[in-house]
Amino acid sequence: MTKKDIGLLILIIVVGAIVASVNPRFLRVENIANTANTIGMFGISALGQAFVIITAGIELSVGSVIALTGVLFVDLISNRGVPWEIALLIVLALGAFIGLFHGLLITRLKMQPFIVTLCGLLFYRGIARFYTGDSTAGFGFGQSFPDLEFLAAGRSFGVPNTFIALIIIAAIMWVVLHRSIYGRYLYAVGKNEEAARYSGIKTGIIIVSAYVVCQMLTVISSVYFAMYTRSIAPSAHGNFYELYAIAAAVLGGFSLRGGEGSIIGVLLGVVLLQELQNLVIFLNIPSSLNYAIMGGVILLGVLADQQFGAFRERRRIAEAARQPSQAESTPADQQRRPQSTSS
Repeated sequence: MTKKDIGLLILIIVVGAIVASVNPRFLRVENIANTANTIGMFGISALGQAFVIITAGIELSVGSVIALTGVLFVDLISNRGVPWEIALLIVLALGAFIGLFHGLLITRLKMQPFIVTLCGLLFYRGIARFYTGDSTAGFGFGQSFPDLEFLAAGRSFGVPNTFIALIIIAAIMWVVLHRSIYGRYLYAVGKNEEAARYSGIKTGIIIVSAYVVCQMLTVISSVYFAMYTRSIAPSAHGNFYELYAIAAAVLGGFSLRGGEGSIIGVLLGVVLLQELQNLVIFLNIPSSLNYAIMGGVILLGVLADQQFGAFRERRRIAEAARQPSQAESTPADQQRRPQSTSS
């Protein structure tokens, strides 16, 4: 764990202790299990967003893709009789295509990631509303999918399966990002794309792959959300979910300038955001202030991180300035010998 991760973990503990002291229900098993469930669903999409942010990009269409693939998945298994395994592969393929499409627009046509994904945010939301006739998509009366419901909404040994899925996916992403050549390429592209290209890295492929990974994880998250809500209103489902993912990544140490961040940081960022949701509920804060509180905490967290980073940079420069003078004085000191005097 980095110093940023440790600082974020301390903040999580402090906030949790404050909420628990005011309202002991915060520590009930039921609340912890429900919170772990939401952490799992939001955390998977946040991991995908982190892969894009590390390349100095951004993916604003996450919420709309969750709505589109969610209604498509529900329609396939409930109305068209498609086995859920096949339906999952179909929506995963759609997510991969969307990521590929976004990546090619950014790398081949040199469009800004913000513009590409903002258009996607509007486009996929509109397609979802058109597909359902702007009506709610859900399961029919008495419809049941035991295996899918257990995997998506059940618990194993008291732990929500969504949270278990998050830990498994996070472990895989940790190895990919921190222990593989591909992960080093992602960091290099985010730090300086031009320098990475001159060093022989195929930057276009790396960036496109990051958007594909992001959208495929978004689709997995959308299936969990669909089975959790059991009904999807395409005009509202997934609204602002991309901001949750971005906020979790930024709180976890991922810089929007690219080239920074860790998987553990993203997980801690998701935990903090969901803890803030609990804070709003258990401290009887008006729900209308929910986003205001989250925005304020995120702003303070990023500001504190920037100030701490600036302080470390000033200290590094000061230490580098002292080292040459020490190096220059040392040989001279070694040559000096005390002169003896004769009487």
